[in-house]
Amino acid sequence: MTTSTGGAAPSQWPGERLGFNREGHGSVARPGRRIAGLLIDFAFCYVIYFAFFFGNDWASLVIFMIEQIVLLVTLGGGIGHLVLGMRLVRLDGGYAGWWRPILRTVLLVLIIPAVIWDSDQRGLHDVFSGTVLVKR
Repeated sequence: MTTSTGGAAPSQWPGERLGFNREGHGSVARPGRRIAGLLIDFAFCYVIYFAFFFGNDWASLVIFMIEQIVLLVTLGGGIGHLVLGMRLVRLDGGYAGWWRPILRTVLLVLIIPAVIWDSDQRGLHDVFSGTVLVKR
């Protein structure tokens, strides 16, 4: 039985059709690792919020956005990404630049793009910004 994939052959693993490895270095980071990284980032930002900005309604969101943008642009990943061995790259595997992390972060805080994934297990925030989280 054949399923329709819009004319493209189904991938055998996430990232295959994008040219990424099946496993190990350079493979697409799986959802569990990405969610754990996000939780680490949230915890880090909450500690800063609680220590310095507690009670400010928007501070935690702003801290998260700053952490994501600055660290994605400079180091290729937020604290959670780096701790769990991930980095953000363009689809060709190169440096993501500065505008992709900004767009990705803005879409990430909207939540909906992050919970809708494509067949390569990339959230819409990564699809729209032309990025992918890979294992280092």
